[in-house]
Amino acid sequence: MPYEIPVWFEVTALVVLTLILLADLLLIIKRPHIPSLKEATLWVVFYVSLALIFAVVLLWVTQSPQAMGEFVAGWLTEYSLSIDNLFVFVLIMAQFSVPRRYQQQVLMVGIIIALILRAIFILLGAALIESFSWIFYIFGAFLVFTAWRQAFPSAHEEDAQAEAGIVRFMRRFVDISDHYDEGKLRTVVRGKKVWTPMILVFVAIGVTDLIFAIDSIPAIFGITQNPFIVFTANLFALMGLRQLYFLLGGLLDRLKYLHYGIAFILGFIGLKLFFHALHVNELPFINNGEPVDWAPEISTWTSLLVIVLSMAVATIASLVSSAREKKAVTVDAAAAAVAEEKGTPPTVDQPPSPDDHR
Repeated sequence: MPYEIPVWFEVTALVVLTLILLADLLLIIKRPHIPSLKEATLWVVFYVSLALIFAVVLLWVTQSPQAMGEFVAGWLTEYSLSIDNLFVFVLIMAQFSVPRRYQQQVLMVGIIIALILRAIFILLGAALIESFSWIFYIFGAFLVFTAWRQAFPSAHEEDAQAEAGIVRFMRRFVDISDHYDEGKLRTVVRGKKVWTPMILVFVAIGVTDLIFAIDSIPAIFGITQNPFIVFTANLFALMGLRQLYFLLGGLLDRLKYLHYGIAFILGFIGLKLFFHALHVNELPFINNGEPVDWAPEISTWTSLLVIVLSMAVATIASLVSSAREKKAVTVDAAAAAVAEEKGTPPTVDQPPSPDDHR
């Protein structure tokens, strides 16, 4: 059923969320530091709780479970894609050897760039959807392609390589020092003002954000076409991203199957968009320009269930696999230690010889 969100609520919500984001930014500027596990956990819990409270308030204001369901499904989708974004951030931080003390600052700038880019894409997407219903076919096909690309582990390395060309271009035409000067963008070397490597980090993060914005906006438009819900879902998904970066830490390397869960979600939403496109079809070469009645309509709650199950299965499978690998390494190390104490070399599994099969 259609619902309407009051303008006063939209304005109030955006003002409050912007103030929270600015307060978070000022905190980083005034006190750059490495957050403890407890601090990072409390911030992540705060932002997740804030998103859930917002969903309940949205239900109360609109009196529409559909509006709440669309926001939660959209937020979870963008949150999962944002976690995937962290993998690339880790590669960038390592590539440029960003001091851990200033990684919060880099992440916050990256989040602000992401919000600006996504706001632009949301406005463009909403305008295209309103003017051209066939854009759902393109969005659907793009998401299926993105899902296929996401399913391969090389996707993150390709994203990192995509921004490397721009970084090389900047180094050729811009004077950049070899060392960081705290968190500054500009420094003085031999009496000459030059940029610090921090500018390269910001450019790399910005290009990465652009790539992920292109991927994520069609995905959430497959769940809801309300621009306010689309933007707030993106906002809540990004707000706790820097704390999540420090909370997960080494856990990111253990989430080896996460990209499969995200790929399944993107493929599912791409299929949903294609079915929706058939429902509002206006293309003359498909069913003579008439809507296709046989196409199934996938509900918001079905989408929400698929998103939650996909992420849960991918996360649990990753942690179980990581635990088994860790146990195997521990057993091998223990066997090697025992063998060393006895003065005999540890046994190593050899491939079977041809005689073993006779």
